[in-house]
Formats: sequence, structure tokens, C-alpha cells
Amino acid sequence: MFKKLALLFFAILIASCGSHKQVAKNTTYKRPRPVTTTRKPVVKRPAVVTRKPASRPSASQNPQLKTIEGQYEGAKEPGKSTANETVYSKQEILEATTRVKVTTAMVLDYIRTYKDIAKSNMQQYGIPASIILGQGILESGAGTGPLSALANNHFGIKCHKDWTGPSVAYDDDTAQECFRKYDQPAQSYQDHAIFLTGRDRYAFLFQLDKRDYAGWARGLKAAGYATDPRYPEKLIGIIERYQLSQYDAEVTGTEFVPLNTAPLLEKPIAANTGNADFYQVVQGDTLYSISKRFNVSIDDLRRNNNLSENAISIGQLLKIK
Repeated sequence: MFKKLALLFFAILIASCGSHKQVAKNTTYKRPRPVTTTRKPVVKRPAVVTRKPASRPSASQNPQLKTIEGQYEGAKEPGKSTANETVYSKQEILEATTRVKVTTAMVLDYIRTYKDIAKSNMQQYGIPASIILGQGILESGAGTGPLSALANNHFGIKCHKDWTGPSVAYDDDTAQECFRKYDQPAQSYQDHAIFLTGRDRYAFLFQLDKRDYAGWARGLKAAGYATDPRYPEKLIGIIERYQLSQYDAEVTGTEFVPLNTAPLLEKPIAANTGNADFYQVVQGDTLYSISKRFNVSIDDLRRNNNLSENAISIGQLLKIK
């Protein structure tokens, strides 16, 4: 019985395997179509940067310059400054100075500050230190002028065509002229020396004795350095009042003989005393009032101080005796 059942199971198994057929799927392969992407060509356009042309600020646009100018104009003495006497150049570099309220103390401070630069330039370029300092005092108003305060320009040196450095605009012969601006005052002093040594018309000055500041002062005027006919007189007066030739002697190693016209830099004056040899001009003074105060004639005052006229300025040091 068991064998019959086993045979029956085996027969059913064979029958079921024979009836199973493999079904093949009828599948057609479709190749994907390529996707065509049309790209527009990239056109690189140049970047356009619009820049406003560089312009130098005018006095009205520059608050710092406007403030300095206001202080400078306020320091001028009414009736004593003319259009022909200006701290700024009417030629290439220098001309004359405007009479401003510069005290003796301010001038002495200026000398202390720049005497070493002047001595160094004398050694390097051969220009007397007394002339360098004297012109610096005369042209910059002892460092109080707008160009020296704003641009460290102590000699009114203009840009000229070859200048590529910084500059400031200032009204001079024409409106908003270009003046050189320096990082340090020493650069202005160097430019002044290069100006004198680089032009043939000043060559004869370097044949003079380095201690002959008077010859240099007159020679500068003769060579066209300044148009003011009193320029040599003004320059010599400053040199002698403040004993600037002592720095020439220090450089040349010669003996300095003080002139009996002013105190040495190291010896301040006790000014405005009744019996002083020197007197510092204050507001309201005239040569006449000073002559009466010290019982000395106006002619003597003018002769003692190399004055060609009666005009004096506040802070000016006068030799009385």
C-alpha cells in the first residue's frame, strides 16, 4: 500500500513538471533619444567703470585749508601788506613775504627746529645755512603760512611739469595753482637746494665765500630769484637780527664773531624794558612812539635796524642802541 502511494505521488510530480512551460517575454529595447541642449554663446562684455576726473579741492572745498587761510589773513597787518608782497611765489619759487604777526619767540622756535636741516644742506649742496634759514623764515612767515602748514611747503615751490607727487591747489598768479606737498618739511628744504644748484643762473653764487651771506642775498636778487627790490635788505636783516651766520661758522669750522644787532639764539632778550638795548614791537607801536620812549631819533632807529622806511611789524625786534 505504501508503495502504491509513493508511486502515485511520484507520477503526479512528473506530470506537474511537464506541464510547466517557460514563457518568454516579447520586449523590444528602445534606445533613449539624445537630449539636445542649445546653449547661447557667452559674450564677455568689458566692465565699464565710470570715474570722475580727479580734481584738486579748492579753498572753499577744503575746510582745513579754509581755516588756515582764515587764520593767516587775520594775522596780516592792515595797511602794511600789498599785492606785490606775498608769502607765495610770483616767480617759479620765491619772491617776498607778507608782514604777519610773527613774534620773536616764534622765529626762534623755527630756527631751533630747522637749523640742523639747514646745516646739513649747506654741507651737501654748498648753500650757506644762514641763507637757507633766512629764506625759510622770510618766505614761510616762520612756518605760519598756509602752504607750510598744510603742505610742509616752506618755499612756495610749485608742481612744474615733472612733479608726480602729492599736491595742493592754491590761488596764486592764477586760481587754484598746483603746489607741491611734502610728507616732511625737510623735503621742501631739499627741493629749494636742488632748485638753486640745478640752474645755471645761480652758478656764480657758489663761487662766493660760504660766509658771505650778504653777497648771496644780493646775488639771489640779481639772478632773478625775487622781484622785490628790498629782498636782499629783508634777508640780510633777518640773518643779522637772529645771528644765523653762526651756523655757517659751525659748518665751515671757522670762528663766529657775533654782530651787535641781536641776541644769540641761546640767549633770550628781556625785551620792552626801559633801558634795554633791544625792543620788541607790540600793537600800536610806531617808529615815532618808540623813538620818544627811548629818547632816540627815528633816523638812528632806521639806521640801526637797516630800515629803508618807517613800517614796522608786531613782534619785530628793534635795536635801540
